[in-house]
Amino acid sequence: MSKLAINGGEKVRKKFFPPYITVGEEELQSIKKVVQSGVLSRFLGTWHDDFFGGPEVRAFESEWASYFNVKHAIAVNSATSGLYCAIGSASIGPGDEVIVSPYTMTASAIAPLIYNAIPVFADVEEEFFCLDPISVKERISPRTKAIIVVDIFGQPYNADAINQIAKEHNIIVIEDCAQAPGAMFRDKYAGTLGDIGIYSLNYHKHIHTGEGGIIVTDNDELADKLRLIRNHAEAVVEEKGVSDLVNMLGFNYRMTEIEASIGRKQLKKLNSLTTSRIDNINYLVKGLSDISCLRPAQVRLASKHVFYLHSFLFDAKISGIHRNRFVEAVKAELMPIEMRETEGVKIGNGYTKPLYLQPLYQKKIAYGKRGCPWNCQWNKNEVSYHKGICPVTEKLYEEDLIVHELMRPPMTRADLDDVIKAFHKVWDARRELI
Repeated sequence: MSKLAINGGEKVRKKFFPPYITVGEEELQSIKKVVQSGVLSRFLGTWHDDFFGGPEVRAFESEWASYFNVKHAIAVNSATSGLYCAIGSASIGPGDEVIVSPYTMTASAIAPLIYNAIPVFADVEEEFFCLDPISVKERISPRTKAIIVVDIFGQPYNADAINQIAKEHNIIVIEDCAQAPGAMFRDKYAGTLGDIGIYSLNYHKHIHTGEGGIIVTDNDELADKLRLIRNHAEAVVEEKGVSDLVNMLGFNYRMTEIEASIGRKQLKKLNSLTTSRIDNINYLVKGLSDISCLRPAQVRLASKHVFYLHSFLFDAKISGIHRNRFVEAVKAELMPIEMRETEGVKIGNGYTKPLYLQPLYQKKIAYGKRGCPWNCQWNKNEVSYHKGICPVTEKLYEEDLIVHELMRPPMTRADLDDVIKAFHKVWDARRELI
């Protein structure tokens, strides 16, 4: 048995893993065409035909809507902007509450605060890590106006249960689909399962435009408001004849023509890129199946998972060591991904700290020094963010969950074999870690 690298032994792998590069000659030619046209953006912040953007933006929106079989697609400069637009379009404001996930990127939970509403954290499922419908139901109050669900790691949320809860309470479902373009639940695309869906085109997502996002909805009224908020709503409501002025404070969340042109080419690659991820995951799961302390992430029944990240549940009782010790030993056997060398080996302990434990929520300070919106007069409810409110999330973070990115194309079978060897080496020599 070879000595573990963490204890001075030789690494399993000595070269970087290949970078995840999805852009190529097609995108280069599309950029060239836009630059030669001289129209890098066509948006006007006045009531004019160009209020809706230029030809590339409109074409991208049309192609996205067609691909995902949805009535409206609205391009924005980031998924974060898309989340903010979604909250605004739902007429959410001071005194309202929005149920959010504690186990995701911060923007999902911050979105209600942008409109002075209060985020209320529900726990996640033990097997699938999306919002737990039972916990969501427990958090519903007369002030609840929306649920922001997250298709975490590429797994669609439990749309049957959560949509039914929303229907019973007449509240809106906003689907953060940043990590799950191409995922499906009951033959319907993730992102189109709720009332509004938001996709990310950030540089490390399945497909990307550098930065960017797409909002989708089948609701005409919501789509109208989303487009207004994206582009200086207050400047055009009079000429457009808008009578409902709730949240008609606009922003500049507009996508450029260059980004849209790249997105059009990237969309054509989505299916092949997600298929490669799924194939790689299946290979890894088979190769690691005899390590009894690891249980691969489950896929929800009637769902297609597209694996933004791959996750395992770790059993410390079987391994005899803490998850963090095991993961650090595996990382010591491997190398970073090329072009992301400064980030270290992309295997993580527990994903992210539960969001409600961040200083923002612990101190309840967002706007100004007085603790708004929590301590402002329109908020009549005391919302707790103490440790223990989401026990499943905390256990996943502290003890159980392992996530990694070492399955993205163009990882070859040889690359995947190195990952498998590293896990096996640590498992076989785990007594060195005690």
